[in-house]
Amino acid sequence: MKHLCSIIGLLLISFNAAAGPNINPGSMHDYMDSDKSTYLKRIFNGGNSTAFIRISILEIIYKADGTSEEVPLKTQAGSVRDGLMASPARLIVPANGTQGSRLLFMGNRDHERYFRVRFVPVVPEKEDEFALSQEQTEGYKKTLSAGVNVLAGYGTIFMVRPKNIRVDTLIDDNKGLYSIKNKGNTVVLVDDFKDCATKELQDCKPVTKNHVLPGRTFSFTKEPGRHYRFNLIEANKQKIIEVKG
Repeated sequence: MKHLCSIIGLLLISFNAAAGPNINPGSMHDYMDSDKSTYLKRIFNGGNSTAFIRISILEIIYKADGTSEEVPLKTQAGSVRDGLMASPARLIVPANGTQGSRLLFMGNRDHERYFRVRFVPVVPEKEDEFALSQEQTEGYKKTLSAGVNVLAGYGTIFMVRPKNIRVDTLIDDNKGLYSIKNKGNTVVLVDDFKDCATKELQDCKPVTKNHVLPGRTFSFTKEPGRHYRFNLIEANKQKIIEVKG
């Protein structure tokens, strides 16, 4: 699944030793169950100065040819937003502290929907609506002026399951190929996928996490002497599957 995990590098330059905020959004993939409409997302700041974070959201549209695009959220009749909202959309997270923003979904849930939620640390300005006085803003800038500061933002993926979930997973275990086709209407997760040599337990490829969107297929070639193990997660159900090459 393309673009499931993106990191935004924002370089805000001053002049000497490095110091500043260092945010961590936790999981890079979050899921809203069919019976939920809100989700609390917590952001940790492991840096040595306060993080001023701006949250922005775009909807990810996956196309039939396998490509995707990120588009602004639409509005329904009047000014009701159709999609995901963050409240608050501005966070002030102290050094070694945590703050949360509640993600609220409003709109159409007849199919599964996907969103890019970006958490971007900024040097606050008047237009950023952090409710700081001019003196406080200038004071914060001075704390960063001691060095070259890299303010790293993160783009996470948020998946909103449809109101009526239908799980239908087809597994095809052939002689040389193992495939998982998602015929349902919500994402299936092939998590903690391990590919290791049967006789050499240390001979393993990097562990991966794979999202199988509705209508898509995840497959891998079964090689002799290899052992495959993964956790198949279908909505609220999960099971460990082991396959021999």
